[in-house]
Amino acid sequence: MSETDQTAQVRKRRVFYIPGYDPIHPRRYRELYRTESAAQAKISGYRIAVSPKQGGGVYGWHVTADIGTPVVADVEVLVWSDIVRDSMSNSIPATYLQLLRTAWTYIASGALRRLMWLRKGPVIAALYPVGMLFAQLLLALVVGGLAGRGVLAGLALVWDAPGLVSSLIWWPIFLTLTVWILRWFKKKDGKFYAYYLMHDFAYSANWNGANPPELEARMAEFGDTIAGALQGDVDEVLVVGHSSGAHLAVSILADLIRVGQVPATGPAFGFLSLGQVVPMVSFLRDAQRLRADLAFLSLSDQLTWVDVTAPGDGCAFALCDPVAVSGVAPVGQKWPLVISAAFTQSLSAQRWKELRWKFFRLHFQYLCAFDRPRDYDYFQITAGPLTLGDRYRDRPPSKSRIDVPASKYTSVAP
Repeated sequence: MSETDQTAQVRKRRVFYIPGYDPIHPRRYRELYRTESAAQAKISGYRIAVSPKQGGGVYGWHVTADIGTPVVADVEVLVWSDIVRDSMSNSIPATYLQLLRTAWTYIASGALRRLMWLRKGPVIAALYPVGMLFAQLLLALVVGGLAGRGVLAGLALVWDAPGLVSSLIWWPIFLTLTVWILRWFKKKDGKFYAYYLMHDFAYSANWNGANPPELEARMAEFGDTIAGALQGDVDEVLVVGHSSGAHLAVSILADLIRVGQVPATGPAFGFLSLGQVVPMVSFLRDAQRLRADLAFLSLSDQLTWVDVTAPGDGCAFALCDPVAVSGVAPVGQKWPLVISAAFTQSLSAQRWKELRWKFFRLHFQYLCAFDRPRDYDYFQITAGPLTLGDRYRDRPPSKSRIDVPASKYTSVAP
């Protein structure tokens, strides 16, 4: 639907973006928004501009747009990258131990098998770091061992060294080269993503789906920030949760509503979850808080929740209703509205061919421009004159939505 087909309701908006498990400074999201919004505006024929944030507070930027009606929006990133970096500071041996614990958590609990019922893509993404890290270890051991044997073979041509001396020569060569190769792989993880993905999946597995104390404290801060915006002079407050940021948003918003911090006469309140991986957490034994929050939020009359994924995103649980598949869908469930970004239709054949095998890039496509846009446009949602609720008021859920309960653990109380 176009902006000009409906009555404009929003002139001023606050947007809070909650990233996924990402150790990088939030300026990357500002630059992504700046470049991709300009590209989408050129394709779709509207005007949008990004400028530095006005005022203090959390990191963000200011947006002015004219998509049928002039709108201003302040986009702010709710940062937890420091927590992510701290969780990724493990040594190489500690990472391999973490790998074993994480694999055991998902396999022994049956969660891995049940997740595979839903979507194989994100499960393969979860298994990738396991295979890659073991492959790196095997390669390092083989190369280190062969190098040691090669040196001994060279020495044998001029010296018949005793067995003890040979061992004293072989072991330092083997260990030094093995460690060097493993460190090289870790240094180059920006190309392989093995350590990054391992730490990502391990972060939830370490607590069996519960939130560690430092994350709970940060989520409470996020809630206070959003609550403050709901008391402000704006027409809409929109919370965007991407990837694992989606399940953080679920709990943050559920807490706000429970304690009465969403005013009945305040601005429109929207929640947009993008590329969510909720089942990776909600299927774990101790994720009672998340499951309770999913069930609670799915009944709320105080916000609009739209969940956008795409089968072309191999890192997300595409078109899986996060409430239903977690086995906690209550009678009368209202949310989320599950729709598809339909990458294969909203991207031209040429653009899809360029991106198809860039799995990590595709996981961020929700925040980017589409050269054949349909009814999902991130920039019209965040800077256009329609509230999230009005934009998708008459939109039916995707026909391919998956809403079959699949989790072994469905308890919502500790």
